[in-house]
Amino acid sequence: MTREEIAALKAKLRIPVMAGPMFIASTADLVIAQCKAGIIGSMPALNPRTTAALDADIARIKAEVGDMPYAINLVAHASNSRLEADLEVVLRHKVPIVVLALAANGDLVRQLQDNGALVFQDVIRNRHARKAAQMGVDGIIAVGAGAGGHTGNISPFALVQEIREWWDGLLLLSGCIANGKAVLASEALGADLAYIGSAFLASDEANTQPGFKQMVVDHGAEDILVSDSFTGVKATFLRPSIVENGLDPDNLVRAAGKSINIDGGGDNAKAWKEIWSAGQGIGAIKASGPAAAWIDWLAEDYGVARKALCGA
Repeated sequence: MTREEIAALKAKLRIPVMAGPMFIASTADLVIAQCKAGIIGSMPALNPRTTAALDADIARIKAEVGDMPYAINLVAHASNSRLEADLEVVLRHKVPIVVLALAANGDLVRQLQDNGALVFQDVIRNRHARKAAQMGVDGIIAVGAGAGGHTGNISPFALVQEIREWWDGLLLLSGCIANGKAVLASEALGADLAYIGSAFLASDEANTQPGFKQMVVDHGAEDILVSDSFTGVKATFLRPSIVENGLDPDNLVRAAGKSINIDGGGDNAKAWKEIWSAGQGIGAIKASGPAAAWIDWLAEDYGVARKALCGA
């Protein structure tokens, strides 16, 4: 994307924010609420339990959000047996933004772009960003330390700095962004958009259990643990949910041969349902409620931060 195209995309938004697609938690209702409140909403293709359900959800999102951009996350891992069928649905609906994760390739990127989609790739290292750029993606999502779900371990200061040395395209930043000051800070670092996921775990529209929502409200950064014991790769989990499942957070062991498996929603899906994931930014979440109400607050906080720092 050129800087002019990036400016045009941002002009459609109330604040420079895209919602991160959260496995299990993100729903069509959440995407619709996010878009109507003025940010880019997103959802993993695997969250609807069948391709037919994905088709119906995308049709409903399109009907509700009008010209507002929204995104569907496709997992390009070899174990995802739904990829081909889900891709056909995404192409048929001409989804405007597609976020790729795990083992994406240039052919897939070009197929989506030829169909009119913007293609974003999430990365946790500078070398991953370079590979994404070589594939020709339109946007790079820098996943910094503290981000929820499958997380990075590099400071966002360092990660954005290294990527911006050579990448002038669209750059999104993920990791502990949960208030207006953090959104503004992401722009100051060099990102075009803040990429926010965990803050929506407590929203009414999220497919999260009441206990999960309350746990997000009640806890903060020190309650987040990073482990590869549950999904085969490093991901963030709420310590209290690990304890509630009868496990010792300080003595977790990864099973021999454990690796990521996306097929049928993944044999790791049980971990995400019963041992709950969140990022380190949840300390800013003080109550559950409608996503639109939280975005209203975020926009107000962003405006206050801009005025305090920039005078505008």
